[in-house]
Amino acid sequence: MQIQLLTEPIDTIPVDAVVVVAFEKQNPGGLLSGFYESGEFKGKLLDTALLHRPPAWSALRLLAVGGGPAERFGAAELRKVAGTAVRFLKPKGVRTIALALGPGFAGAEQVAAAAEGAILGDFEADRYKTDKEKDQRVDTFSVVVAVAEEALEAALRRGRIVAESQNFARDLVAEPSNRLTPSILADRAREMAAAEGLECEVLDRARMEQLGMGALLGVAQGSTEPPCLIVLRYQPAAVPVFTAHIGLVGKGVTFDSGGISIKPSEGMEKMKYDMAGGAAVLGAMRAIAQLQPAVAVTALVPAVENMPGGRAQRPGDIVKTLSGKTVEVLNTDAEGRLILADALTYARSLGCTHLVDAATLTGAIVVALGNFYAGAFSNDDHLADQLLSAAKAAGEKMWRMPLDDDYKEILKSAFADLPNIGNRWGGAITASMFLKEFVDTTPWVHLDIAGTAWLDEAKPFLAKGPSGLPVRTFVNLVTRWAE
Repeated sequence: MQIQLLTEPIDTIPVDAVVVVAFEKQNPGGLLSGFYESGEFKGKLLDTALLHRPPAWSALRLLAVGGGPAERFGAAELRKVAGTAVRFLKPKGVRTIALALGPGFAGAEQVAAAAEGAILGDFEADRYKTDKEKDQRVDTFSVVVAVAEEALEAALRRGRIVAESQNFARDLVAEPSNRLTPSILADRAREMAAAEGLECEVLDRARMEQLGMGALLGVAQGSTEPPCLIVLRYQPAAVPVFTAHIGLVGKGVTFDSGGISIKPSEGMEKMKYDMAGGAAVLGAMRAIAQLQPAVAVTALVPAVENMPGGRAQRPGDIVKTLSGKTVEVLNTDAEGRLILADALTYARSLGCTHLVDAATLTGAIVVALGNFYAGAFSNDDHLADQLLSAAKAAGEKMWRMPLDDDYKEILKSAFADLPNIGNRWGGAITASMFLKEFVDTTPWVHLDIAGTAWLDEAKPFLAKGPSGLPVRTFVNLVTRWAE
């Protein structure tokens, strides 16, 4: 899809469809008045009303998309409007779309959001379908503004880069596990790194054994697919002498059966998405490489399969982590925290001064927050505030959860330094407390995205399947840091 800026009056643009935002309780009159007066369209958020061949307009169609109450309409809502327009019009054979941004709402933030929404809305996780009814695609999406200023062109470019990188992550998550093993994920990372000018290193089993990554290797030992640790490095051309080195870490379990503590069969097919955190990290690095912020970033994705088998890790096994701490494995389905423990430790050894990880870690966070918010856990208020601010600006919902030392009392083992699970209460918190043991005093934020990384049902602005969260938050955090 081509994304561009236009400055022509909307009634003169010769496209298949012009899209306008119409607000609740604000009948703008003109062509839309009949829709409001009949009650067919009320302007509620993401309502739609389509008018064919609007009189005296060059466009073949006029689509009104509801913006909800005008006073609550922001960039996050605009992103959804753009995605809704694309998903509504694409099945109708519309190839060219122009979205008109109203006066006072056509700044850089809004232009970027419109581009993001359109590209994200265009994504379909249907690569392996062979009976597609027809070629549905949008060739051009134009954002209509009063003046095509340089800042708006830059915002459009940024929006395109970020959204395409988020779709890159979504494409990885949508892959079935027979087509995306840890080794194949490493190959995809290498290809992307080579294309974007990133340094890529992949640690194999032998190297991880040499280093002493017993927790990561313990998870992987039940699978015939070899594990790997993917490391991507972005180093800007010019960096101040004293600066941060941000570490992005993403869980990369390409399939999670639960191991010996096997999961129920219902819904297990979705466990291909257990590498969504790792995919988001790779997507973010793709965008960072193109945007070129002036801050060093290293990304780490521990990639494994968690499978049962004759060599699989057993409940009661004790493993030694890269940090030297020992862990009693009480439940082999609590594997994400084990591979992250070694990855976080390794990130610190590489000189990362600030750490953020993303993982589909616990079902407990879904119980706590549902499918609307990711849980954020941190040992550093300043970094947590920075990340939550970046998430809000990106339109990705996150909620900070407690991480008090009281919860550490739940993580006790008679036979090792700590167990990999606590009791049934506060499971997302105790999982985060486990990870905290491996970051020491390094400022760190953990994002539990188990409830937000996958959409069980399509939304008006996004297809069913992977959401790509939190690519936009990661990119915002890094670029704001550099600024």
